[in-house]
Amino acid sequence: MNRNFLTIAALLGALSVALGAFAAHTLRTITTTDIVSIFETGVRYQFYHTFALFIVAFLSEKITNKYMIWAGNCFIMGIILFCGSLYALTALAIAENVHRTLVGIATPIGGIFFILGWVFLYIGITKREK
Repeated sequence: MNRNFLTIAALLGALSVALGAFAAHTLRTITTTDIVSIFETGVRYQFYHTFALFIVAFLSEKITNKYMIWAGNCFIMGIILFCGSLYALTALAIAENVHRTLVGIATPIGGIFFILGWVFLYIGITKREK
């Protein structure tokens, strides 16, 4: 098992719960439902990919190849870029900051990292290095 991925996944899971609670109890009272929806999308994808990182952490004990490491790293980068950009967009919207373009660019890049993570996980599972 990859303890680094396991540790990061545990922390990201706790953060997902905290952010979800924030969205449900506080964020709804200070912004619009559209902005809350953006934030909740970030939380949802963070949770999905936290579980994916747990899977990679446990599979890496049985399947040891570079693709498993790439998958885990891509999931982490996806969470940082995709989810982090949605959280930042939410904060900027609440602050009524109109300069959201740079943050918005990170969202699709993070999405690409998520896709790559799943592709690397597939390759890692189906192709063992000797």
